[in-house]
Amino acid sequence: MELKPIAHLGRMREIASVLFKYGFDDTIERIGIPGKELLHRVRPVDREMTTWERIRRSLEELGPTFIKMGQIVSLRPDLFPLPLIEELEKLQDEVAPVAFLDIAPSIEEALGQSLNRIFSQFDEIPLAAASLAQVHRAVLRDSQEIVAVKVQRPRIRSLIERDLAIIESLAGYLRGHLELARIYDLKGFVQEFRKILMQELDFTYEARTMKIVQRNFANDSFIHIPQVYDEYSVETLLTMELIEGIKLKDLPEQNHDERKLLAQRGIAATIKQILEDGFFHADPHPGNIMVMQGNVLCFLDWGMVGRLTRESRYTLVDLLQGVTERDSSQVLQALLDVVGDQSPDLDMRALEKDIGFLLDYYYDIPVRKLHVGKLMLEVNSILQHHRIMVPRDLAAMIKTLVTAEGTARRLFADLDVIKEAEPYARKLALERWKPGELLRRMRRQLNYFLALQNKVPKRLGAILGKIDRGELQVSLQHKNLENLQVTLENVANRITVGVITAAMIISSSLIITTGVRPFLFGYPALGILGYAFSAVLGVWLIISIIRNKRL
Repeated sequence: MELKPIAHLGRMREIASVLFKYGFDDTIERIGIPGKELLHRVRPVDREMTTWERIRRSLEELGPTFIKMGQIVSLRPDLFPLPLIEELEKLQDEVAPVAFLDIAPSIEEALGQSLNRIFSQFDEIPLAAASLAQVHRAVLRDSQEIVAVKVQRPRIRSLIERDLAIIESLAGYLRGHLELARIYDLKGFVQEFRKILMQELDFTYEARTMKIVQRNFANDSFIHIPQVYDEYSVETLLTMELIEGIKLKDLPEQNHDERKLLAQRGIAATIKQILEDGFFHADPHPGNIMVMQGNVLCFLDWGMVGRLTRESRYTLVDLLQGVTERDSSQVLQALLDVVGDQSPDLDMRALEKDIGFLLDYYYDIPVRKLHVGKLMLEVNSILQHHRIMVPRDLAAMIKTLVTAEGTARRLFADLDVIKEAEPYARKLALERWKPGELLRRMRRQLNYFLALQNKVPKRLGAILGKIDRGELQVSLQHKNLENLQVTLENVANRITVGVITAAMIISSSLIITTGVRPFLFGYPALGILGYAFSAVLGVWLIISIIRNKRL
């Protein structure tokens, strides 16, 4: 393997030593990591551990960058085996804190003032210490408010940049020598990892995220997001409200009703983020959720978030409906809408058959007992088997749902997740068919057709040019194509009628909103006539399709 910066060789030897220690000497040999000559000095650990456990232990020992990479991998069940995902969920990101004397200069540099001028009290012993940052309790001098100060560890960015350069070199090498690295786009994953990690190192991004979520939950008194103090927050330091409470993972045994209530509020908050907001906490494990007074839940650590477009959320509702109704065709169509047409060799019948087998397995299980997250993971495994790549944010959503559902069921095992999701799914389904939303979607489709109209002649011209120059050869074998011209004309006519109908509906809707005279039945007559003409065209088109048995 060729390494660009010579300065990384020392770190490469450290990586080689750790890999050898945990039994990955064959990997060292295959990749060609420098430092093999020193491996005889390393004492291997007990190799009775599973492969997945040894991977997890290796990442923990290699430090912050690799721990974070393991955490990101655990959010991608679409790319990596489930046993590895489950093991990486155990990654420990709790490390020894940086001494106060070493970290105090970083705080003062970030704020541009001495600690004494900003804080009347600053605890030297941190409340928590992780691989990227640690959190201290402090009191603001001006307002005497108690705050939590999250500060990055000194030189952490340069250390991460070094490790990222090494990981990128490894990914490039594996892409050239390992087929699976190309199939699953290992290089693309590393690029995605860099982007996520750089965002997590920018605390201003986390601050903006928390403000967005605060607005989304402004009307919910049972979900709390910590307040951010902008004047004392920069890229490497975040000052926020100190939350008094107990972490969900440390929650003692409570009575049945309280545990059920917390479970319902937790899963409802996650489902709201996914279906209603399209902006969600990507790792809602029990360590990131605090229980405040009054059984109010507070979500912490907003460094990793996921996003879903409105169309993705509509499709997700279709998918959940298909699952609950055991409709394999609807599940298949929803999945194809999400992932797009990725492979011309995809065996649609085999894919639908596998989905049908999965739904049959859950046939006798009542909907209220359905583990939605687990089912989504199994659907994802089927897609993986057919080499279908799931978009990153959808994969993050699946992992988020699995984590949130697992957290909720630890509190209350009989939680009905479908029942908690139903109000949000129903609201989204109704929103989908509102006139304004229909108008927006039709307008987008019309723009697509207009853009396609401009692109097609140019592309056809380019193809014909290649044929004239002998750069493209086309071999045709035709059979029973006597009626091809008629069929193509019919298709073209129907597409044209469909586009005209959509344009008429959009135009009529715009006219209705203007109030242009004369009026008919209290509405602009021109808009009413446009709707009527559109209806006639639409009915004609449907009748034409039915007559030709092409519905």
